[in-house]
Amino acid sequence: MEILLSHSLNNTSSATEFNGTVRQIIFKKLVMCTAGDSREIIIISDDEEEDSEKDSENNQSCLIIEDGKKTDELLHSESLVPPSASDEDLVVTFSRRADNLPHARYDCPIHPFTASDYETAAPLTSNQLICDQCFCYICDKLASSCAMWTCGGQCHCNSHKKSEFWNNLRNSFLLGELKMFNFSLSEIDSHLRHAEIMLQNFRKEVSAVFSTFVLGQITQQNCRQQEVIHDYVPVFNFVTSFLNQADKQNIRAAAVMNLGAAEVFMKHFHIPGPTGASPLSNASNAKLVLLQRVIRTMQRLIVVANLPPGFVQKMQNFYQTAVYFPADIKSMKNSLSIRSWDDVLLVSVLKGQNVSGVRKDKGKKTHLTEEMSVVLLRSELLQHQRRYRELCRYLKVVQTDDSARFQKLQDLIPFFLCMQGDLTEAMTSLFPSVNAPACRFSPQLFLAYLRIFQTAMAPKVVVSQLEQLCFPNAVWESIKDAVPLKCVDLVKFALKAQRCSAAVYTDSHCWTSLLTIVNSSTAFPQPSPEFLQESRNVVKSILFSHQNSNVTIPRSFHEVYPHQALLLLVSGALSFRILNGALCPALPVINTFKDNMWAFRWMFENLTVSEERLQSFYQEVKQEVANSTGSSLAFNFIPS
Repeated sequence: MEILLSHSLNNTSSATEFNGTVRQIIFKKLVMCTAGDSREIIIISDDEEEDSEKDSENNQSCLIIEDGKKTDELLHSESLVPPSASDEDLVVTFSRRADNLPHARYDCPIHPFTASDYETAAPLTSNQLICDQCFCYICDKLASSCAMWTCGGQCHCNSHKKSEFWNNLRNSFLLGELKMFNFSLSEIDSHLRHAEIMLQNFRKEVSAVFSTFVLGQITQQNCRQQEVIHDYVPVFNFVTSFLNQADKQNIRAAAVMNLGAAEVFMKHFHIPGPTGASPLSNASNAKLVLLQRVIRTMQRLIVVANLPPGFVQKMQNFYQTAVYFPADIKSMKNSLSIRSWDDVLLVSVLKGQNVSGVRKDKGKKTHLTEEMSVVLLRSELLQHQRRYRELCRYLKVVQTDDSARFQKLQDLIPFFLCMQGDLTEAMTSLFPSVNAPACRFSPQLFLAYLRIFQTAMAPKVVVSQLEQLCFPNAVWESIKDAVPLKCVDLVKFALKAQRCSAAVYTDSHCWTSLLTIVNSSTAFPQPSPEFLQESRNVVKSILFSHQNSNVTIPRSFHEVYPHQALLLLVSGALSFRILNGALCPALPVINTFKDNMWAFRWMFENLTVSEERLQSFYQEVKQEVANSTGSSLAFNFIPS
């Protein structure tokens, strides 16, 4: 069949002009046809203006010529004249019958189809007939290769998409192991399909291994008695191997494989009687270990990985409804009930709109409570994303089930404030009136914070406890928008830390680092004798004032001699430390005074209040000098 499209010259053309144009097209087309050509010719006009007299022959915009019956008549018609050059603005096209493309059997254009909701006994009418492009709706493959096409009790030839029965059967067939997760076919990709195949194989193979466990292994106890041992370790190892494979897959496939495996091994049971030597020989113990691993993996995928919310919801539903939980671990059923990142309460806390972690909804209070493992995962992700301010807000209000581990994480809030660039606020947060993080300072941690405050640099690490800030191999980098603290603030920080932590107060390396800062690399002029004498009382007053556990340095004290005043303050604190007990090693501390020996003599005079302790300190230093390979410049100034 051929179709000719004619376009009118303009919208105001008369019916007569249009009719003449159409006749010219017919003439042109018929001239090109052979005498034996019997094809049907259709001439169509797209002219928007049509005469109201549609029945008139002169107003026809579509002429159909069949089987060449009117060919001669039209060719010899006086009203048909060859087209002029001015009429050559018309487009002529043609079409033919469409190719027979692949299709479901119920859409076959050749063989009629009879629909039924759930007929499976035998083919209906001619439903078993197929063309070479018919596909089975259930198997999603060519009908000619479907083994169940006319099989009694199955009869895939009767399937179609408008039946709930056939749709469910199709989903079950195509989804396989994935159907239990309530996926739709549109959600399945190559990764999930591969996971489904691996789950099928796992289910078969682990069943065989578990059967061996149930039968047990016969051992000869003595010549007259045999014993059957049920050792679950081979099953545990097989499941572990499968979970290791799951960890290497795409994140969605990994989630499906972990939960699919849990659904299988949690149905295993313990056999009473002798077991192997390993605790994992007991099926109940081994299952708990495996389940804890699956939970850890799934929590990481839910919190850290960028899984679609709908997918996460299906994983959570499957875990709660499909996985079996014995009575003794029923509480673990809610381990995957994790708030999404767009949860209303969580978002309000992160943005600083909620500072209590409590939300009231219809008179009911909801607390921001999460498992410690989830809190650690959120902390890890927020650190990677450098969202330190939000992390601090979260840690201040969230409630969890492990207070000891959570305290270690909360102690890192000052560090996170440092990473935010606010060193002053970070220092303040180390010394609250109750439960100060500085009370748990180790010497190494003190030195780490002292370096951060002095240089505005920090270790490039993701941390979950304070000790991780002291990694010796950590790379330090500048903190964006951070400004190093002034020397006076560094002294305040150190003195307050010494008050809070006995370990910091007694440690020689902490004193060496602090004295290195206040001694600087340049010698300071010695202050006047009057200032040195007055400084003794001022320093004592500052060091023994415990009001609000704060260190207040009067402006008048460091106004005239700013650097010398701070050096004398730290030297005075050192003298009280030496009077309090042995300081070892002492030489590194003394050597920090090499450019300001006047300050060392001033400090040493403070020790004369206890002649006994002065002599013991002298002997300690003398012994160190004797044992050291180097020399101490300051030792020459210690009186014998």
